Order: sequence, then C-alpha cells, then structure tokens
Amino acid sequence: MVHLGDRARQPRRMLASYTIFAATIFASLTACLLSPPAWAQGFPNRPIKIVVGPSPDVFARIVGEHLQQAWGQPVIVEPRPGAGGKLAAAAVANADPDGHTLLFATPTYTLNAAMKLASYDLVKEFEAVSIIGLISYALVVHPSVPARSVAELVALAKSRPGGLNCASAGIGTVPHLACETLNRSAGVNVVHVPYRDVNAAMMGTVSGTVQMFVGVSTTAKAQILSGTVRGLAVTTAQRSTLLPDLPTLVESGYPTFVMPGWGGFLAPAHTPKEIVQKLNGEIARALLKPDVQQRLLNVGMETPPLYAPAQVAEFIRDDVARWTQLVEAVGLEKLREGAQ
Repeated sequence: MVHLGDRARQPRRMLASYTIFAATIFASLTACLLSPPAWAQGFPNRPIKIVVGPSPDVFARIVGEHLQQAWGQPVIVEPRPGAGGKLAAAAVANADPDGHTLLFATPTYTLNAAMKLASYDLVKEFEAVSIIGLISYALVVHPSVPARSVAELVALAKSRPGGLNCASAGIGTVPHLACETLNRSAGVNVVHVPYRDVNAAMMGTVSGTVQMFVGVSTTAKAQILSGTVRGLAVTTAQRSTLLPDLPTLVESGYPTFVMPGWGGFLAPAHTPKEIVQKLNGEIARALLKPDVQQRLLNVGMETPPLYAPAQVAEFIRDDVARWTQLVEAVGLEKLREGAQ
C-alpha cells in the first residue's frame, strides 16, 4: 500500500513530493525499455481496446487519451458492464495476448474472487500491467447523529444495540462489507440496510432514513461540503487528498480497517513481458503528467507511487487475500446468496 504519512494533510506539497519520487521510480521502471526486441518496438501496430466492466469508464479514458497521443494509435474504451465483470473479463482473457486488448480492473474482480463468484482466475488468465490510482471511501453519518468521531459513533452504537442502521449499495458490495467490518472490529450491532445502488444509499443517509454510509470520496465530499452528512473517517491506509481533514480508520483505532478502491490494467495471460513492460512504462509516463493526475483526482482517483508489473501482481494477490478475510468474517454463503 501507499505510505504518505502526514503529507496527506497537505495535498499540494504531497503532490509535488509524489512527482519527484515518482520520477525516480519511473526512471528505473523504464530502464529496461531502452533496447527491447524489434517486434516489441513495433507495438502497438493497430488500435488498442480497453474493456471496462462494472465501473465508470472515465478513468480508462483519461489514461487512454495519453496512450493514443503517445503512440499514434486509436485507443477504444469498450464498456461491458454485465454479469458483475464476467463479460469484460472473458472478453480480455480470450483475446490475443499481444497487448492490444486490456482489462480495466477494479476491486469488483478481486472481491468476486474472494466470494468465489468469479468465472476467471486473475492470476492464471491475466498479466498484471499497471495500477493507476486508489479510491478512498468515507464513513459519513446523518447530521442528527450525535457523533463527531469514530470513537463517539462506536460508543453510541454500543449504547443502542441494533438501534443504528448502515446503508449499502447492495449485499456483497464494498459498502456492505464496510458495515459488517465495523460491527466485527468495534464489537457493535449496526443493522445493514441494502439499497439498489450507491446513489440511493447516499440519499437514504442524506434523508436520515439510515444513520450512516461508507461511500466513495467524491460523492461523500459533495455531501459533506453541503452539510447534508458529516464525515468521520476514510478507509484508505493514508488520508485522502480529497478529504485531508478526515482521519483514517487506522488512525481512529482500527488498524485492520483498510478498504481502498483502486483501478488498474490487466492483459491476457502470456502477453510477452516486453510488451507488458512497455505498457507499464507508458502508463507510468501518463501518471507523471500533472494534468492527468488532476483529471484523475477530479473523478476520485488518487495516483499512488508507480508499480512495476511484478508489484501490480502482488498488489492484486494481496487484495484478494484481504477481501477473503473480510468475506469469511461476514460469512461467505450469506454474501454469495445476496450477490448472485
């Protein structure tokens, strides 16, 4: 995970420090690209397709625009949102392993793997390419809730067993697991209330129908600034650039409560290492551009230090393992029945 420490309290200085640090890492990542084989030098030689499953396609489009400008080949972003990511994963896993077809991956895929709902094997059927950013979730409460910190919320929940409700975007979603993780970590009994999607869950919290929700930082920030909800903490390991005044749940006394969103690229298994490295290097070059960083941040994606392909693979394995622990704590069958 990314470790930014107290710099997260100062977003502008953090961004400058990140750029300097990333430039150093980028130099080492691209050193291996100085003399690739001739056939790798010719990549790409036709349009690149980025397949996006059940997530916004804006992140892939921002990076895709850079790749198109850098390589002079069209980059086509193709949404395939059905079946919880299975359609998108199958389209990429079955594509030619030549780097011209990529999957834009998110926690949907690692969470499905943890819940044993995936029809694909993230390790065997894909090559890890790049992580482009992290997404923080924020724990928010309705203003009527007399709690201004996680500690006060936990104390309130303990004084009212079963008396507080926690919204989610549906059974088996990240917000649902966040609700259940709070119960397990804090030893409270907050009642889960599933909504049909993220927006409905946030509106349920804004209206006071439910008392709390763990939503993505961009949506939460808008409601926090308008005063319709109160932010208490974020779920990333470090403070969010978008919500720098909110402590993390780790800071709030729950060291294992780390639940970030993320976005990255995968290629079909057996894609040549040289092409994977070339993709990784050019995506890294995109992430070093201040305008790309700002555009990603505007839609909630906070750029992390750059990852080499082997580190991306490790990141994904760790994400599956982390979700597996949380899923097992909540109850696998309970989650699978609700998510299918």
